[in-house]
Amino acid sequence: MATLEFRHAVGKVYFDGGQTEDGKMIRKSKSYRHIVEDVTADSLYNALSQLAQLSAYPFIGAEKVETADIMN
Repeated sequence: MATLEFRHAVGKVYFDGGQTEDGKMIRKSKSYRHIVEDVTADSLYNALSQLAQLSAYPFIGAEKVETADIMN
């Protein structure tokens, strides 16, 4: 039976970077590495939204991106 083995996680923060000439939104992002595997959603959101306040761009969202190895 195959299993997933946690490798690493990244927290990504997304910002509104304005609009293009044809009206499409420009989305900018910043990545924060070395996120622990068992962080709670509330803790991660609070940390990333606090970091987002350091940016000149308006905060629009965040996500956690995990990488895992598939082991046999």
